[in-house]
Amino acid sequence: MGVTTYTQEFTCSVAPARMFKALILDSDNLIPKLMPKSIKNVELIHGDGGVGSIKQTNFPEGSHFKYLKNRIDALDVDNCVCKYTTIEGDVIGDKLESISYELKFEASGAGCVCKMTSHYHTKGDFVLKEEEIKAGKDQAVGMYKVVEEYLLANPNVYA
Repeated sequence: MGVTTYTQEFTCSVAPARMFKALILDSDNLIPKLMPKSIKNVELIHGDGGVGSIKQTNFPEGSHFKYLKNRIDALDVDNCVCKYTTIEGDVIGDKLESISYELKFEASGAGCVCKMTSHYHTKGDFVLKEEEIKAGKDQAVGMYKVVEEYLLANPNVYA
């Protein structure tokens, strides 16, 4: 098994605590409302939503993927850090064991910098190419931008 690691950053105009609350703590409710064509719903399969919990994200009919399951590995609300692992679903395909992520929202001026590190744990000798995950990275940034726009338009939400 090999591991391929990618990092990315983006800046936004929203404070880190608000982005963290929206994208991490309440994403199960918020993301399906903001992006119903991309995410059908998110179900808590195991646990209380904290560390060790497993959440299943279901995609709408006609989507390229059907579902994925994420396990929450670490959750530090005070420092706006979350670590989770995609452990199941057709997103992983037959070439990956899992994908682990670390998200950190750091203050920067009046807004924040979101730092995301992704570790792709491959099966056998498979080598993941950057082009193969570019669409996923672009989709993640797109989701963050939708949430940022929503929070800017609704300054009292998650305040």
